[in-house]
Amino acid sequence: MKNSVVAVLALAAAGSLAQADIIASWSITTAFPTGTGNVPTGTTYGVGAADAGALTAGSSLTSVHAAAAATYTSPAGNGSQYAFSSNNWNTGDYYQASFSTTGYSTISLSWDQARSSTGPSSFTLIMSTDGGANWTTVLASYTVLQSGGGGAPATWSSTVARNAIYTTTATLSGADNKGSVLVRFQSISGLSAATGSNRIDNVEISGTAVPAPGALALVGLGGLVAGRRRR
Repeated sequence: MKNSVVAVLALAAAGSLAQADIIASWSITTAFPTGTGNVPTGTTYGVGAADAGALTAGSSLTSVHAAAAATYTSPAGNGSQYAFSSNNWNTGDYYQASFSTTGYSTISLSWDQARSSTGPSSFTLIMSTDGGANWTTVLASYTVLQSGGGGAPATWSSTVARNAIYTTTATLSGADNKGSVLVRFQSISGLSAATGSNRIDNVEISGTAVPAPGALALVGLGGLVAGRRRR
């Protein structure tokens, strides 16, 4: 019986090694200020720390623009109540997620992104693990689909299920077990119409927890016990 218990515990520990966890995610749970004189404007605005995940402390999601006239709003998300939207886009403007992956490996990223008919459609995804001193390219380019209006494949809605055609996923190679990771969703479209908007939602960082030394030892012990029983 003792050997069986050890084997079961070892199998449980081994199974936990492959389970992906949410490290940090933003589903934009709070509406931005509205009304004359209250709508956020300027070169940058952020929604703060991730609203879910194992490592939310110190995380942030921001939008950065060259134009001080940029306006930030929270329209309907892709199957969620709100999204993070901004206008006055130019080449180099970006959304940026900042987070930690300490204790996690096999890091991946998924997010939803959409634009208005005159918003930027071409973006690149870049990453830094040294505070922004150096950047690596994760996706050289990707296309952002239009939401709503003529020619759009669909419309984001807070009352309709999340539409997967707006979701992109990427593996963040080199982001394992880092105290600080930055990822930028950066426009390469050129100057858009001043009112042209782009929005982001459901930004999710996930990874596999690095097992504690005790868990690895338990896996090894389970294998040893099983080997002895076979002999």
